[in-house]
Amino acid sequence: MDWAQVLVIILSLFLVIFLAAAITLVVMLIRVTHQIRQVTTAAQHAVSVFGQNASRVQLVKVARFIVKAFAKLKKNK
Repeated sequence: MDWAQVLVIILSLFLVIFLAAAITLVVMLIRVTHQIRQVTTAAQHAVSVFGQNASRVQLVKVARFIVKAFAKLKKNK
């Protein structure tokens, strides 16, 4: 066996190893990207629900303030 053939075999093995590692890393990256997308979707949903509830809470606070103000005005008359 010639030294060139041995070198070709060794380089071919390294190429196979690196190719397998690259494919594995790409699959893992796709999975992580999918998980990130799910997390951002859940976060967006939570923020929108919080925003809706926060605006309702603010409306209730304003309504309470107005009711208390009118109650004080009636009490003072």
